[in-house]
Amino acid sequence: MDTGSIAFILICAALVFLMTPALAFFYGGLGRRKNVLNTMMMSLAPMALASILWIIIGFSFSFSGSNSWIGDFNHLFMNGVDMAKNSLFPANHIPDGLFSGFQMMFSIITVALITGSVVGRMRFTPILIFMTAWLILVYYPLAHMVWGGGFLAQIHAIDFAGGDVVHISSGVTGLVLALVLGKRRDYERLDYRPHNIPFVVLGAGLLWFGWFGFNAGSALAANGVAINAFMTTNTAAAAAMFSWMIVEKILIGKPSIVGACSGAVVGLVAITPGAGFVSLWSSLIIGLLVSPLSYFMISVVKKKLGYDDALDAFGCHGIGGMFGGIMTGIFATPALAPEKGYAGLIYGSGKLLLANVSAVVFTVIFTALVSWVIIKVIASFMPIRVSDRAEAIGLDDSEHEETAYPTFLGLDS
Repeated sequence: MDTGSIAFILICAALVFLMTPALAFFYGGLGRRKNVLNTMMMSLAPMALASILWIIIGFSFSFSGSNSWIGDFNHLFMNGVDMAKNSLFPANHIPDGLFSGFQMMFSIITVALITGSVVGRMRFTPILIFMTAWLILVYYPLAHMVWGGGFLAQIHAIDFAGGDVVHISSGVTGLVLALVLGKRRDYERLDYRPHNIPFVVLGAGLLWFGWFGFNAGSALAANGVAINAFMTTNTAAAAAMFSWMIVEKILIGKPSIVGACSGAVVGLVAITPGAGFVSLWSSLIIGLLVSPLSYFMISVVKKKLGYDDALDAFGCHGIGGMFGGIMTGIFATPALAPEKGYAGLIYGSGKLLLANVSAVVFTVIFTALVSWVIIKVIASFMPIRVSDRAEAIGLDDSEHEETAYPTFLGLDS
């Protein structure tokens, strides 16, 4: 065991865990004041739900067996997972238990990301049921297919830290839920504005901080790959933040702090699939290009198609993840690519690009179909959307009987 790597991954796992409450602040600030607690609660609930499921069945379904689509039951309740040795994954420099703990944090943040698309109109109980089914039927199979030696790994697709598994899956799922639920009652009639921009800044800053653990830790060792991932992560985020500000300055005349924060997050999303595989200069290109693409999807395509992805989970995570996966297929360097002959397109081979495009397409179709079936089944047993009156007064009161900003008169004014 490499004690330096153990210490490094322990810290990285804690940083990834921090990203979920950071997301709660980010989403909470972007939403309306009457829904802020419900919005934050939907992000925080996976810290309990996904953690428990991971111990019971998640790790086993994700990282056991030799099946192409999903793992087996060999490690239910973490059976056979050693906390001091790496008996299951001899190539790792860390114990199996630490590897499992690090991967658990990814499942938590992924299912929390979905909720940004449905804030302000989805009942809390159905979203918890959906999260449970979605983790079992979508996230664990995808983790196995990409990182557990399954189907997508077998076609030679690569995903360093979660472009397919985390961002495309959550973004596409958010879009499916938004379409099934329908638009918010005031959508296209009122101008929705973030109710607490300092919350947005706090959340974005902590997300950026946690993302160093998210990406650098995915090297699973304190080594040069981790350093490369650390540097490409920061570079892409910085470039995307800057390019988003430029786009806003050109199109609306003034850059906004919400836009700058959104740009940083989109850059972090886009570099995730290739952080450990691409060079520093290509991470700059990835960051500069992803913001105009995401901005166009959010400001033009979403309005033209008329769907209500409330906090743009699809526009940021879905589109950013797809873009990042494709860019990895173009820019992955021969020195960092995990397989000989599967470097990026600019290095003379299109095999990796073809594999990654195939993985992106498969992830979109698989995630959309399974997510649609899950939410339709739930909707056949219970209402999934709050009543019109509950939506009008706010989900903080109707779903939780709490108020974020009470006055001494007991009124939320």
